[in-house]
Amino acid sequence: MKALDREEKQILSAFEAGKLKSTVTSEASLRRYREYARATLSKNKRVNIRLSTPDLSEIQARAAEEGIPYQTLIASVLHKFVTGRFIEKSSRLNARSSGRGKKRRAA
Repeated sequence: MKALDREEKQILSAFEAGKLKSTVTSEASLRRYREYARATLSKNKRVNIRLSTPDLSEIQARAAEEGIPYQTLIASVLHKFVTGRFIEKSSRLNARSSGRGKKRRAA
């Protein structure tokens, strides 16, 4: 078994001291995680795509917020899109990613 890092040791100490409490997972969260699992488990084809570094960084950050691998997030978004269930909520787009920002001119 690998040694625990500093953060893992802090979590273990808090658990052993009874400082951590169980939380109730909402039905919406359970549905979302089931969808992630379905998207992950039903893979049967490989696809290679090229993404810009900033786009990939944003995808990875979003996936980290959700606590899932970025590949799973991409698969889930694409699955929702092709099945007509992709609903765009208020966007976190910025000038760079929306394509509306001013382009820099070469000096």
